[in-house]
Amino acid sequence: MANQPSPTARRKQIILGIIMGLVMGVVIALITGFWPWIFAGIAVGLASGAILKPPAS
Repeated sequence: MANQPSPTARRKQIILGIIMGLVMGVVIALITGFWPWIFAGIAVGLASGAILKPPAS
């Protein structure tokens, strides 16, 4: 259990995931013209930020 990430690193990972998902959602929404893709992008970013393990400090 010594390789557990710190809470700060975990928080940064989630925030980075949300930002990446927001960008992805906006890009897909602009390409398709269907604005609800923004919410789907945020959901995917939040999920990937929560699933991926940040590097141990």
